[in-house]
Amino acid sequence: MSKRQVINGAIQQRDFFADVMDVVRQIPQGRVTSYGAIAKYLGAARSSRIVGYCMNNSHVVKPPVPAHRVVNRNGLLTGKHHFPAPERMQELLEAEGVKVKNDQVMDFARRFWDPALEL
Repeated sequence: MSKRQVINGAIQQRDFFADVMDVVRQIPQGRVTSYGAIAKYLGAARSSRIVGYCMNNSHVVKPPVPAHRVVNRNGLLTGKHHFPAPERMQELLEAEGVKVKNDQVMDFARRFWDPALEL
């Protein structure tokens, strides 16, 4: 999905997929963000579902994308079924010190990384 963007008076094509991957690569270890926070940061607040589609396809992208750090707005691991094994998303988060119980990030508010504030 591309979007035209005006920069210094010149129209430029924007690659939304690449922009999503760039934001996700900047999420620090041990932190999580949401599909909606990424969409809002990219100026497409109503496109959280498209961010989810990007995450579904992120496993083949180089350099690697830490898709396990992207959860839904309530901290649920809704993307876990797009990993090689459904428990893999939780394993990756727990390896970074993020506690998960019943497919939900514990202490979500403290772990939440908002690209609008951090980038």
